[in-house]
This record gives sequence, structure tokens and C-alpha cells, in this order.
Amino acid sequence: MTKTIKRRRQIKTVTACIMLLALSVLCIACGSKENESEALTGSLNDMLDTIYETADLSEGFRSGMSSFETYEITDELEISILGTDEITYTEGIASIPMISPNAYQCVLLRVNEDDVDTVKQQLKDNADLNKWICVSAETMLIESRGNVIFFVMGDQDTVYALNSAFQNL
Repeated sequence: MTKTIKRRRQIKTVTACIMLLALSVLCIACGSKENESEALTGSLNDMLDTIYETADLSEGFRSGMSSFETYEITDELEISILGTDEITYTEGIASIPMISPNAYQCVLLRVNEDDVDTVKQQLKDNADLNKWICVSAETMLIESRGNVIFFVMGDQDTVYALNSAFQNL
């Protein structure tokens, strides 16, 4: 065998190895993207606790959290918290300050996977940033991971800090 033929085989082998490595990296990257969209497991209360613990919140907000109450969303609370009683969900909680000079609420809803986009649109259509007496929420954000919907209204810095913590669950 000539040196030229051996060299060509070596180049083909190296090229094939590089392509195989690139394909492997691509498959791993796509696989990790799929895991991000999987449904979150665990209780909504535990998720909310983790969000509050890990969010980069201001000291003022953190000190005010002592007045927060977390409620299971019931038929009686749906309109005041969600803006409508037309939303279908399997479970839901809301974190609301009892006394606060700022407009704020944080909601986690677990819904059927097929209903996520519909519920997000219903929340957007019915949420009222001015529902509090004398104050208004600056920002509303509705996100989801799997079948869990994160719905928060408040000041922009707090809303985005909480969303970042939600996305990292």
C-alpha cells in the first residue's frame, strides 16, 4: 500500500471521528433541552418556597415577606386571584401579602398539559393590574414549565427575579 492511500484512510478516519463527536454533542444538547420542558414534580408549595429562597430579591421585598400568606385557590378565590372562574386547573396556590404598600401576587397553577397555552391566554386576558385599592402592579408575567404555570404581578425587578428562580426549578 502506498503512503498516499494510507494517508487518505487516516484522514477519512479522523474526519469520521470528528463528525461522530459533533453529532454526539448535538444529541446531548438536544436531550438537555427536552428535560427543560418536562413537567415539574413535587408540591406547588415546595416549588413556591424554592422560588422565594433562590430568587435575587431586594431586602425590602424580603422583609415584607413575613406578611405573605399562601392560599390554596378555591372557587371563592378564583375571580379575585385569577380574574375569572373559567380557568380549568388541577391545583393552584397563591401567595399574597396581607399588608403591603405594593401591589403583588404570585400564583402557581398545575393544569393538564394540553391546556397550558389556553390557560396562559385566559390569565392574560383577565388579569387586572389595577385590582388593588390605591396601587397598581407595574408588571405581569405568565410563564410555564411543563404543566405548571407561573403567574405573577408586581414591580418589574421582583417579577423578573422570581421568574428567573421559577425557570431554574
